[in-house]
Amino acid sequence: MKKKLIWILAGSCLAAPLLMAQTSPPNPPAASAKAAEAPLVSALDGELFYQLLVGEITIQEGEPGAGFAIILDAARKSNDPLLYQRATEIALQGRSGDAALQAAKAWQQAQPESRDPNRYVLQILIALNRITETEVPLKTGVELAPAADRSLAISAIPRAYARVSDKKLASMVVEQALATYIANPATASSAWTTVGRMRLAAGDVTGALEAAQKGQAADVRYEGPPLMALELMDPKLPAAEALVQKYLTGNPKSLPEIRMAYARALLDAQRYGEASAQLQIVIKEKPDFPPAWLVLGSLQLQDNQLAQAQTSLQRYVTLAQQPSAEEDQARGLAQAYLQLAQIAEKRKDFAAAENWISKIENPDDMMQAQVRRASLLANQGKLAEGRQLIRNLPERRPGDARLKVLAEVGLLRDLKQYRPAYDLLTEASVKFPNDPDLVYDQAMMAEKSGQLQEMENLLRRVIQLKPDSASAYNALGYSFADRNVKLTEARELIRKALEFTPGDPFIRDSLGWVEFRLGNREEAAKIFAEAFKAKPDAEIAAHYGEVLWSMGQRDRAIAIWREGNLLNPENETLVETLKRLRVKL
Repeated sequence: MKKKLIWILAGSCLAAPLLMAQTSPPNPPAASAKAAEAPLVSALDGELFYQLLVGEITIQEGEPGAGFAIILDAARKSNDPLLYQRATEIALQGRSGDAALQAAKAWQQAQPESRDPNRYVLQILIALNRITETEVPLKTGVELAPAADRSLAISAIPRAYARVSDKKLASMVVEQALATYIANPATASSAWTTVGRMRLAAGDVTGALEAAQKGQAADVRYEGPPLMALELMDPKLPAAEALVQKYLTGNPKSLPEIRMAYARALLDAQRYGEASAQLQIVIKEKPDFPPAWLVLGSLQLQDNQLAQAQTSLQRYVTLAQQPSAEEDQARGLAQAYLQLAQIAEKRKDFAAAENWISKIENPDDMMQAQVRRASLLANQGKLAEGRQLIRNLPERRPGDARLKVLAEVGLLRDLKQYRPAYDLLTEASVKFPNDPDLVYDQAMMAEKSGQLQEMENLLRRVIQLKPDSASAYNALGYSFADRNVKLTEARELIRKALEFTPGDPFIRDSLGWVEFRLGNREEAAKIFAEAFKAKPDAEIAAHYGEVLWSMGQRDRAIAIWREGNLLNPENETLVETLKRLRVKL
C-alpha cells in the first residue's frame, strides 16, 4: 500500500505540468481565451484527470505501451493537442515508430488545420523510410503554412530528407509534391530551388543546374538559385557561374554574402584577380562587412602587398571587435592577428609581431600562435629555440603531431635549411608512412637539397597514394621541363594536373615552360600571358619575360620583369633568370 501511494505521488508530480498546460493553452487569442479555457478545465475533472495520472504511472512502472494507449485515449476524449503530442512522444521514446505514427495521424485527423501533427506525421514517415507516403503530408505542410512563410517552408524541405537513404526516390516525391508551387509565380523560384537541391543530393548535377536556371527565370532577385549555383561552380559546368553572375549583375543591392561566396569560389579556382575585384565591390557597397576585409587582407599579404594588407586586416579587427559583431567574425580575429604579426615579421619589426600574437586568447588558436613565435625566433637567428618551441607544444588532438611536423618543416624551409627539413620528414615518414602531403613535402625538400632521383621517386609515390594530386603531377612535370629532360612526359604530367585544376595559373605557368622547352615559343607566350593576367606573380613573370626575350621582344620582356620585381624582388627564379641573361632592371 505504501509503495502504491509513492507511485501515485510521483505520477502526480510528473503529470502536474502537463495538466496545468491543459488549463492554459499557449497564446490564446485575447477575445476567446476565457472561452477556450473553460471546456479544458471541465474536461480534466474527475475521470480524465485520473486517466492521465494512471497513464503516467504505468509508463513509470515500465509499461510504455500500456501507458501510451491510456494517454492516446485521453487525447481522443479531450481533443487536446498537448495530449496527442505527449502520446506521440511516448511512442517515439519507446522506439515504436508505428505507434507514434498512429498517434500523430489521430492528432492530424482530429485537428486537420494544425501544422504540428502534420509535421510529426512527415518526420515519422521519413524516419520509417516510407518515403512514397510522405508526398501527402509534405504537400499539406506547405499548404498549411501562412502565405507569407510559404517560400520559407518550401526551402526547408531538403533538410527534412537529409538522412534518407534513397535520395533519388526522395527527389521524385518532393518534385511531385511541389508541382502546384512550381506552377505558381509567387513560389516558383523557391520550389525550383528545393527541387534542385533534392536533385543535387541525389547526384543529378545536370538536373540541379536546370532547376536553378528555372528558379532564376521565375525570379532573378531570389537568392536560392545563385547560392545553389555557387556549389555547382566548376570549369566543366560554366552555366553555373553564369547564373551567379546574372544574379549579381541584375541585383545591384544583392546580399554581400553571395558576392563574398563567389569571391571565395574564385579563390578556390585560383582566379585571384577576379576574386580581388569581387572583394573590392563588396567593400565599396558595404564597407562595414568584416569578412571581405579579412579575405582581402589575406590575398594582399599573399601578393606581398604589405601596406594594403595591413590596412585591410586592421579594418577587420576594428569591425570584428564592435559589440554588434557576429560570433563567427570574432573567431576570425586570431587569423587577423597572426597575419598582422606576419607582416610585422617581414618588416623585421619583431616587437610589433609579438604584440599582435599576444592578443590571441582562444586556446584553440594557441598552436598557431606558438608556431608564429617560433618563426620570430628563427628570423632572429634563434632557429634551435624556435624548433624546440614547436616540439614542446602539447598534442591535444589527434592531428596535432602531424601539424607540429609541418610547422617545423615550414620553419626550416623558410630559412632554406632544406637538408634538415628533408631529414625531419624522413623521420616523420615512419610514423606517417602513407600521408601524401608529407611525402609531397619530402619530395620538394629532396629537390631543394639536390636529390633529384629521390624527388622523382617520392612524387610518383604521391601519385600512387593520391591519384588526383594536381600538385604532384605538376611538380614532377615542371622538374623535367626545368631540367630540359623527358619533355614529352613532362607535358603529359602537367596536362594531367590541369584536368584536376583547370584554372590554376601556376600549373599554366608549368605548361608554358614545357612548351618553351619544346620550342613552341608562340604557344608558350600565349599561355604565359593568360597565366600572368590571372595571377601576377614574380615567378610567372620570370618565365614569361624569358620567352619574350628569346623572341626578340626585349622591351616587353623587361617591362614584365620589372612588374615581377615589384611584386617580389627576392623571388629565386626571377633573380636567377636576370643574372643568367645578364639583365639589369
